[in-house]
Amino acid sequence: MDSTVKRLFGVLGLALPLLASAQQLQDPTRAPAGLASEPAQAGIMGEEGVPAAPRLQSILIGAAPNNRRLAVIDGVTVTQGGKFADALVERINDNSVVLRRGKLRETLILFPQTPGGLQASGKK
Repeated sequence: MDSTVKRLFGVLGLALPLLASAQQLQDPTRAPAGLASEPAQAGIMGEEGVPAAPRLQSILIGAAPNNRRLAVIDGVTVTQGGKFADALVERINDNSVVLRRGKLRETLILFPQTPGGLQASGKK
């Protein structure tokens, strides 16, 4: 019986590393595959060959006195007055970022209004 137990532990000792490597752990904070966006790259095309619109993911505004403003657009951290792809980051507001390409201005909104008038965060 003692040799049977030793053999069982020997087999388990060989099998455990194989079982452990068979299943990879996933990051619980990572967005589901359908919601994740690729980092911005020149030439990324959306539907029907139209360039994909940049996606505003986060806004960070520092406390006084300097009120430093940062935004994350398509995984790239930008500052007010800085560049994103071929656009100038003109303004970073509480809920939006204004990009300027020549005379064209584009506003990216972090929490757009839903049809019922509620914001995505659930507040009125």
